[in-house]
Amino acid sequence: MSPTGMTSFDEVYTLPDPRGYFTRLAPYAYQTPAHARPVFRALAAELGPDRPALLDLCCSYGINAALVNHDVTLDELYAHYTAPEAARLDTAALIDRDRRFYAARRRPDAVPAIGIDASRPAVEYAVAAGLLDEGHAVDLETAEPGERLRRTAARVGLITVTGGTSFLTERTFGRLLTAVGRPVPVAAFVLRTHDFRAVAGCLEAYGLTVERADGTSPQRRFTDPEEQRRAVAAVTALGEDPAGKETAGWFHTRLHLARPAARADQAAAPAPPAPTATGR
Repeated sequence: MSPTGMTSFDEVYTLPDPRGYFTRLAPYAYQTPAHARPVFRALAAELGPDRPALLDLCCSYGINAALVNHDVTLDELYAHYTAPEAARLDTAALIDRDRRFYAARRRPDAVPAIGIDASRPAVEYAVAAGLLDEGHAVDLETAEPGERLRRTAARVGLITVTGGTSFLTERTFGRLLTAVGRPVPVAAFVLRTHDFRAVAGCLEAYGLTVERADGTSPQRRFTDPEEQRRAVAAVTALGEDPAGKETAGWFHTRLHLARPAARADQAAAPAPPAPTATGR
């Protein structure tokens, strides 16, 4: 069990490629990147002709970059990485296969993608497969951005995060926004079991206005009744109603969108897709 009270999946993030990630998460129908894709694409479309980069926090194997910049769905990625033919390949051959796979599906409106993750193997795979233009294996909870990341941060126009908000504090966001040097939009899908107020306060201190979407989206099924019990208790303690969401067997996330104050006055936060009860 992780410090958040959730079942730990740490072992899948240190493998040399994403096959173990998709195999391990498939039984629990992990699906947040699928709900985030239309939101992140819409925000990326606002970046403008100068093509600033999308920076994905806790990028793992580049899943969000794959979905934003390529004509592929999360279901297709599950099938791609759990297929028998994928199991027969070593990591080098899988990377060659993936470079062809993603190149054939590259969208004309693709944006430069940068990834940050504490797992060096995951970041190295995402760069090698062509999903990330640049990757940084660093834990900003415990370390300041290095010189290379500081240079890169100047090109960032959008920060995204799906799977990492339960493990990140305001330290990460403060260090990253300091490196960026200006307020840029931050789109975070946050588990309802997590208190995001300290991070939101940090974002506001950097000139951003934080809005919470009204609706929620399922993240994954619980691994066991004890994990569900802890989640229901955490959601209730935060003043949320778990009925029909956590009580129905799913973690749920809510989009928190932080925009520079002037832009927030002009546009409402995009609503997440309607939640589904089953499927990835």
